[in-house]
Amino acid sequence: MPISIKDLPKEKLFLPGNASCPGCPEALGLKYLTMALGRKLMIVIPAGCTSIIQGLAPGGAFVFPTLNVPFASSDAVAAGLAAAKKILGEDAVVVAWGGDGGTADIGFATLSGAAERNDNVIHICVDNEAYMNTGIQRSSLTPFGAWTTTTWRGKRERKKELSLIMLMHKIPYVATASVGYPLDFIEKVRKAASIKGFKFIHLHAPCPVGWRFDPAKTVHVAKLAVETGMWILFEAENGKLRISPPSKPYADKSKRKPIKEYIRLQGRFRTLRDEDISILEKMVDDAWETILRLAER
Repeated sequence: MPISIKDLPKEKLFLPGNASCPGCPEALGLKYLTMALGRKLMIVIPAGCTSIIQGLAPGGAFVFPTLNVPFASSDAVAAGLAAAKKILGEDAVVVAWGGDGGTADIGFATLSGAAERNDNVIHICVDNEAYMNTGIQRSSLTPFGAWTTTTWRGKRERKKELSLIMLMHKIPYVATASVGYPLDFIEKVRKAASIKGFKFIHLHAPCPVGWRFDPAKTVHVAKLAVETGMWILFEAENGKLRISPPSKPYADKSKRKPIKEYIRLQGRFRTLRDEDISILEKMVDDAWETILRLAER
């Protein structure tokens, strides 16, 4: 059954007064994660913005067990924790919570290894599309055309299709989500927690600092990504893919908003030319074609 806001827990496990930036999408995602899992949550955090958010708050910002680990080790550590909890007979949901660097780049080896072993862990990639906490450098999840401090004329490579790569690992559950659609994210986290084995959720997290937009517009930008087709929400259980309700209308290309509405709000796309926008539009069409084919199968 769909989740109602009134049914969500009111206990605060992610405390106010933390060190997150105004409009921080990771702070939003963490709040939703605690609403989904409550006191069962155990979280493993590689280097990134979240470790700073947690550590700079007086006494710590998290009211749940947290383990900070090196960039490349989060899923290996999470797998060990999950195994230990099983041996002890304790009810816990172990989540590896990594950014795009700690998931798709530096952390990919342990991510892929844990998926291949089918360890009983949820990995959530909080994707702000660059290495934000170290100076906004490009990652493999930075989209085509985006400015970063290491792609100052705009990145010329396309974004890695990480969710599809994880789908090809044949794990029990793969999903995409967005901080703009919290109930969809919470439902997917709870579903993942109910499934034994390795689960992967790719959470789109627009960053006001790195993307250069008004911090008051984080949710607006996140929703525009879905409405323009730049971010497609879906879930796949045992390889069977379904497009999620917020994205379903935009399977019809005529119902998508123009990509320009999305990129014009973001200073990171200020170097884009008309021909670059055409390339992005083609990438969106191709991505939708792939997802629709997978959904048909």
